[in-house]
Amino acid sequence: MKVITEAILRDELRNKEPEIYYIPEGKILSPAGREYLQQRKIKIAPKGAEPKQNEKSVSGSMKQTPEPLKPNYVDFESGAYYIDKPEHMCQLYDNVLVVKNHARIYFRGKLDSIQSQIVLDQAMLAESGAAQNLLKDLDGILSVLQEIMRCDVLNEGFYNDTIIGLSHKELRDQSHNPMKYFKIKQMVLPSYQMGSRYAILNRLRSSIREVEVAAAMAFMENRKCSRTDIIEALNRLSSALHIMMCRYLAGIYK
Repeated sequence: MKVITEAILRDELRNKEPEIYYIPEGKILSPAGREYLQQRKIKIAPKGAEPKQNEKSVSGSMKQTPEPLKPNYVDFESGAYYIDKPEHMCQLYDNVLVVKNHARIYFRGKLDSIQSQIVLDQAMLAESGAAQNLLKDLDGILSVLQEIMRCDVLNEGFYNDTIIGLSHKELRDQSHNPMKYFKIKQMVLPSYQMGSRYAILNRLRSSIREVEVAAAMAFMENRKCSRTDIIEALNRLSSALHIMMCRYLAGIYK
């Protein structure tokens, strides 16, 4: 099945401003191609859905073509229309559907999973008498993840200035030079001897990396990233968790 890419659409619609783009039979839109049409506010419909001209009746009067049923959902991948939402599909945003094992839905599952993990870890840490500044920093991590989820579901841009009280530049600097800021060697390998709280932070760090991979799978197409804002935010969160581990070893969370 031939894929209609963004490059093909740009060439085909270079000097055109159609209200609707009709997908030829046997072809599908790539995700980047679909977003390109959406950015230009061009509606998408399958070939054959074009409005038909009125036909003349035997008496010579005009006979109106019956109005087709108005679809409630559209398939993100193929552009197909649905009156009812199929059970094997879920909403990507608005009335746009994808199958439940789509890379974007897998990414959201990873986002949901790490948020629930943070809440459970906070509950356990609070019960064990952990320092409030540690719980507060975890709150900061959680709020960024929640905002990423909101922006993805609503198909909005994501913007963030600081994480755990640090700018993006400070996150990079402190993560890359823990000896300068915390008197901690670079890349200290975790050990059970460092305690359960350090192990919790390390587990969250590795979980963030898994979410990063899921995001790359969801938003990368032909080496082009459609959501650099989300990919960058997750990279900053990974640095933030590394810094929190350094803060713990430096005694800042006592």
